[in-house]
Amino acid sequence: MTAELVLQTEALTKKYRRRLAVDQLSLAVERGDVFGFLGQNGAGKSTTIRMVLGLVRPTSGRVRLLGHDMRRDARRALRRVGAIVEAPAFYEHFSGRENLRMLAAMSGGAERGYIDEVLGIVGLRERAGDPVRVYSHGMRQRLGIAQALLPDPEFIILDEPTDGLDPQGIREVRDLIRRLRDEMGLTVLLSSHLLHEVEQICNRVAIIDYGRLLYQGTLENLVTKDKTVKLTVDRLEEAFDLLSSDPALAVSRNGLQSLYVKMSDEQIPQVNRLLVERGFCVAELSPQRETLEQVFLRLTGAKAPRVSPITKRFIGN
Repeated sequence: MTAELVLQTEALTKKYRRRLAVDQLSLAVERGDVFGFLGQNGAGKSTTIRMVLGLVRPTSGRVRLLGHDMRRDARRALRRVGAIVEAPAFYEHFSGRENLRMLAAMSGGAERGYIDEVLGIVGLRERAGDPVRVYSHGMRQRLGIAQALLPDPEFIILDEPTDGLDPQGIREVRDLIRRLRDEMGLTVLLSSHLLHEVEQICNRVAIIDYGRLLYQGTLENLVTKDKTVKLTVDRLEEAFDLLSSDPALAVSRNGLQSLYVKMSDEQIPQVNRLLVERGFCVAELSPQRETLEQVFLRLTGAKAPRVSPITKRFIGN
C-alpha cells in the first residue's frame, strides 16, 4: 500500500547569484510522520522550508503540499498548514490570548473557544492573560506553536522549535510534539540541530548538506546494522592480539580496558567462550548501537573544514 504524501518536493533548487542554496532536493513526507529535517547551519533547511511555504520562489523544481501544486494553487495548499519559521514574534504588551486573536484575524479569524483550546494544548491556558513580555523563552516557543495551530492544520512545520531552550523547555516541546501526532493526528516536519531530540521523537528523517540530500528514510535503516560490541577485559593487549587473528572480526581499541569488536549475534557467545577458556576475565560484553549524531557526522563529514563546492571550483581544487 502506497503511503499518502503530505509534502513532496521534486528537484527543488534555489540559487542566489553564484551561491547554490538548495540543489535538486526531493523530499517525501508521509501522513502521520514526525519527520526530522537535519543539516548543519547553512545547509539549506530554512531556505527549503520557505520555498515549501511559498515565502521564497524556487529557481526550479516543484512543491506539492497536501496534494496541491504550490505554483498553481498555493492558497488552497496552505489552508490546512501551520508553521513556525525561525523565532516567533509577538506584540510584547498584549497577552498571549490577545496575540492569538490578532494573528487569527489576519487569516480569517478564529472562535474564542478554539483559541482557548489551542492555549490549553500548548499548556498556556493559565498564563493566557499575562502580557507576552513576562513570558519565558519556552513559553514564547509554545505560544508560537499555538499560533501554528490556529488554522486547525493537518500538517505543521516547526523550524528549530527547541532552539535556545533549557532541558526542561526542550522536554516540554518534545512532549507537545508527541501530543500533536498522537492525540491530534497531525503530520509534523521538524527542523532541528538537536540530534538527540530528533532521535527520540522522529520516525523518518532527511539529512542535507550544501543543499543536497544525503539520506532520506527511517531512523531504523539509517543507523548501521553492523553490531559493535564493547568488550572490557583484563590483559588488553593479549586479548587484542587473539581476536585480531580472526579475519571474521574487526577489532579496535579504546582506552586501557576496552575493545570494540564488530561481529554477528552468533559470534558473541563464541568470542566470550574463547576468552574465558584462555583465562581472560571478561568484565563487560555489551552491544553498542551507532547514534544518530554519529551517523550525521559520518555523512556530513562535519569534522572536516567546510568548503563549499562552488568555492572549491573558484580556488581550482
